[in-house]
Amino acid sequence: MPEQPDPTDRSARALAAADELGLSYEVTRHGPVGSLEEAAAARGVEPCQIVKTMVVRVTDGDHRFVLVPGDREISWPLLRTLLGVNRISMPSADAAREVTGYVRGTITPLGATTALPVIADERVTGPVSIGGGGYGVALTVDGDALVAALGATVADVTAPAG
Repeated sequence: MPEQPDPTDRSARALAAADELGLSYEVTRHGPVGSLEEAAAARGVEPCQIVKTMVVRVTDGDHRFVLVPGDREISWPLLRTLLGVNRISMPSADAAREVTGYVRGTITPLGATTALPVIADERVTGPVSIGGGGYGVALTVDGDALVAALGATVADVTAPAG
């Protein structure tokens, strides 16, 4: 059953958005973590099931969310090819906050203040854990349902981390 959002909680927007999208989810709240492995353990999932939400800047005023499995990283050549552009960059922390309403480390497409197009790596399937808009807040959801609810473009846009 969805958790009732507390309006004083920074994650309230994300939880409300998940409800509005009709997603079934389980909320996990945990303390600070120092690595992907710690985050996965705290959330009760495997590292590959954590979904990082990255914000990329295509041009001024054109940003996208990219959903990346925890054990992978964006493949810039694959993403540029998908978008048909020669250059993509990561916005500054301030610019990312301005666009999403979330600070780095808490960014999620759920409840972002600007509706951005979403690109999901093709490996975002099955049970996944995505950030819930606040430090140490995560939602475990069905990745396929998440991708569908967000209207995401699904493509191979990542490479193994490292």
